[in-house]
Amino acid sequence: MRSNDVTAKTNWLIDQENSEIGFSIRHLVISSVKGEFKTFDARITTTGRNFSTARIEFWIDTASITTNHVKRDRHLKSKDFFDVKNHRHITFASTSIGVSDSNGDHDMWGDLSMMGVTQKIKLKVHFGGVLYDHSGYERAAFSVSGIINRCDWGLTWNASSETEGLVIGDEVAILCEVELTNKVHAGSEMQSEMVGAN
Repeated sequence: MRSNDVTAKTNWLIDQENSEIGFSIRHLVISSVKGEFKTFDARITTTGRNFSTARIEFWIDTASITTNHVKRDRHLKSKDFFDVKNHRHITFASTSIGVSDSNGDHDMWGDLSMMGVTQKIKLKVHFGGVLYDHSGYERAAFSVSGIINRCDWGLTWNASSETEGLVIGDEVAILCEVELTNKVHAGSEMQSEMVGAN
């Protein structure tokens, strides 16, 4: 997770148009429902381009949740689940990033807060690389995955079906594709300040 610059602090912006913050949860035992959050932002700082040094702060707007099913999405926003009127944001703050394994994957630990509860979690991060795009700006890409138990944050609602038992599972798979830019143009050391940070 390195490139040549190793000393200067680098601030990265998340490219919201080319990133996806998704999840998957079991439904009726035999299938899965996938969804995503459409509105999010982040503040990410690295030493040079070494992402093993990254400090990450991430915000998600709970009201932006979608599973492409209007009735289900309305239920997810209600007090049974995310209670978006009273708990508008999900946040994540990294605490450490481990060394890469044989596949180039890193373990990342951090604090995930939602519904007024903060729990420590571990995520798997796969570094896609750093390059300059067609406009000459530097970009980095990552895949982030992990498993959490929604009940740990008080998201305990469920319902029973006579034939299938519990309607939804407790474990939630986190599935994210993240693209970053630091707005540094090729051949230039000038860097814009972070915008859109909360």
